[in-house]
Amino acid sequence: MIKILVLCTGNSCRSQIAEGYLRHFGKGKAEVYSAGVETHGVNPRAIAIMKEDGIDISHHTSNDLKEYSGVEFDHIITVCDNAKERCPYFPGHAEKIHHNFTDPAKATGTETDIMNSFRAVRDEIKLFAKQFIEQRSILK
Repeated sequence: MIKILVLCTGNSCRSQIAEGYLRHFGKGKAEVYSAGVETHGVNPRAIAIMKEDGIDISHHTSNDLKEYSGVEFDHIITVCDNAKERCPYFPGHAEKIHHNFTDPAKATGTETDIMNSFRAVRDEIKLFAKQFIEQRSILK
């Protein structure tokens, strides 16, 4: 089975959303993990906007990258520049993919403005995850 790690700074928003969508689009044919170079807990707004799209990530935990040091991944996806710069070397043949998504946790304004920022990033990550699964023929 294909093993995918999604890496972000705090493993609270973007990596959690990506994990949710990669699991969804992977339909059980990929083991998907997410971690951070730090742990900040899963952001309640990320949970809420994923629930709006029918995906429950409320059971996700914020994990430290070190927890997966013994796992040989096929793909390592960094979803923010900070994680890319701080991502340690993983032995093996892992394909490293980077896509910097805006951090919705840094959004300001009204609650509506902030939630709309979360939704915009969610939609970008959803498209990325769908294309990732399709382009690598993971479902075959």
